[in-house]
Amino acid sequence: MSISRVTARYAKSLIELASERGELETVKKDMDYFLGALQSRELVLFLKSPIISADKKRSVFHAVFDGKISKTTFEFFRIVIQKGREEYLQEIVKEFIEQYKQIKGISTVTITTAAPMTESALSEIKAKLLASNETMDKLDIHTLVDPDIIGGFIIEIGDKSYDASVAHTLENLKKELTAN
Repeated sequence: MSISRVTARYAKSLIELASERGELETVKKDMDYFLGALQSRELVLFLKSPIISADKKRSVFHAVFDGKISKTTFEFFRIVIQKGREEYLQEIVKEFIEQYKQIKGISTVTITTAAPMTESALSEIKAKLLASNETMDKLDIHTLVDPDIIGGFIIEIGDKSYDASVAHTLENLKKELTAN
């Protein structure tokens, strides 16, 4: 079975379980917390190591996360480790968050600008995005600063990208001039 199918099935199972128990928001917070913990390279390597036994992984996992995440999330992770799928935990968590956003009608938007955006500019872009057919009812906006784009902005919504940067315009102009 492909990794994407494995992660989708585990994530869907957790979404359904959390929804049944009325704990979807709690489990989502747990997933955010765990994703933050996965910023530790050591934890990722530990979970993916084929040399370390499942029992050792469960005991370390218990020591690190017991009391910090809900019982539902903890038991779910325990089962994933018991089934030997711990190397996919990071992907399962990311898939859970994507499915959660889909259920809640949240679009993830990344806006890249050459300089930090003002609140009024961000509000204006947010209003236009919500009015468009490109996004769902709610937005999870991430802003990035990249001086290499010179000016303008790049908006990414899911797998779509809208490049209104000066660097992109100059690149297109260069292509046109060299083609003629």
